[in-house]
Amino acid sequence: MPRYWLMKSEPDVYSIEDLRKDKRTYWDGVRNYQARNSLRDGLKKGDLVLYYHSNAEPSGVAGVARVVREGYPDPSALDKKDDHYDPKHTAERPIWYVVDVEHVETFKKLVPLEALKAEPRLKTMLVIKRGMRLSVQPVEGAHFDIVRRMGQGT
Repeated sequence: MPRYWLMKSEPDVYSIEDLRKDKRTYWDGVRNYQARNSLRDGLKKGDLVLYYHSNAEPSGVAGVARVVREGYPDPSALDKKDDHYDPKHTAERPIWYVVDVEHVETFKKLVPLEALKAEPRLKTMLVIKRGMRLSVQPVEGAHFDIVRRMGQGT
């Protein structure tokens, strides 16, 4: 039985359309320990992800992805030329992790943060909580279903 997550990406860095074109990618660059722990220990193959466009006008959920490979050491943390390089991360003692995700669907319309906040059934959803900035966060199954229907226009 899959679990549900929300993962944030800036659309000018890597959008749901980029994932649709690429079909699959690894989710790199997470440098928060709580989000890292979710990538390393929480997300499992088959879990579904609400793909959230952050730092956008408007920010919101753009589609759905699926985890196709569970957590493994982030290769970008080893690359000195990469923005996500971390000299403390080594092959022997990795600090940062990634998962692989594949495109499932792009919503007919973005579900803006304001629409999430306006939906009473989503009042406990983490992404709408003040100060919740985690780039990877769990989502209740009922919330996932509501947001997905909103994005599909049903």
